[in-house]
Amino acid sequence: MPSSQAAAPPSATQPPRPVVLLGVAVPSPLERRLAERFELLGPVPPPFARNVAALPAADLGRVRALVTIGGAGIKAQAMSLLPALELVACLGSGFEEVDVVAARARGIRVTHSPNANAAAVADLAMGLTIASVRRFHAGDILLRSGQWQGNAGPRPPARRGLTGRRMGIYGLGAIGALIAQRARAFAIDVGYHSRHRRTDVDYPYFATLASLADWCDILVIAVRADAATRHSVDAGILAALGADGHVVNIARGSVIDEAALVAALDAGTLGGAGLDVYEQEPHVPAALLDHPSVVATPHIGGATLEAQDAMSAMLLANLDAWAAGTPLPNPVPA
Repeated sequence: MPSSQAAAPPSATQPPRPVVLLGVAVPSPLERRLAERFELLGPVPPPFARNVAALPAADLGRVRALVTIGGAGIKAQAMSLLPALELVACLGSGFEEVDVVAARARGIRVTHSPNANAAAVADLAMGLTIASVRRFHAGDILLRSGQWQGNAGPRPPARRGLTGRRMGIYGLGAIGALIAQRARAFAIDVGYHSRHRRTDVDYPYFATLASLADWCDILVIAVRADAATRHSVDAGILAALGADGHVVNIARGSVIDEAALVAALDAGTLGGAGLDVYEQEPHVPAALLDHPSVVATPHIGGATLEAQDAMSAMLLANLDAWAAGTPLPNPVPA
């Protein structure tokens, strides 16, 4: 028979577990590991800023740490609902929608998971590059529509391949550096523009994005998204790539002026685009999705098992250090 004895109460000497709010849904294995360490609330359905306010005030007052992602983040108004908040822990390298200035003004620390998904994102960048240059999307449409009757019948016209092309990498951080390594294996010349010139690589450095776009015919966007990079890839940059040029974005959608991108593709002044990120996710303009010169994926750059494991491990390390009062392994840089 099952025992009727009530479960013993927690030890009076055992402190309560810190309350952590899931600002987004996280992978189930990570949620289980978090639940072993902390008292969890959430996840909060999107949009976070509106739905967090619907939680009971008593619960909000107990939240000491928030788990989120860069694209969801937290702004000052939502922070004001969490009076005990001490830490914002981002799953992944991005933190673009976290109001870091407001957090620091309140003494709230912010962490992220830099470089954990770099290899996975670099792989996708090369996949999108190949797919755009070789027109995989147009070939897929031809095949699925039943128009293909063998190589003697209709087929997409032959186009210039990868060998000998020039790839400009906008942002030569951890991800950009791995993209460059992969591109060289395809006999592609590599140049870059970043906030700072690197002394540990031999790729040519371009002092401006415009000069990089003038030089290259494939522009891969791997730069951090912030106010300075918003719409930095505009109509002029796209025109510089030329009718045989391609743009690939695995960073953040805000970096490209999407209206200018659609106009360039429609006018034929840009050859193609490979996109994994969009300005107003999850909304993607139909003009991009329906365009035969666009190959698109649903923000899956870091969606490999290896990357998810690495990001989860870094998130847990940041939370464990915070809970223990030890130095944070991966604070967001000042």
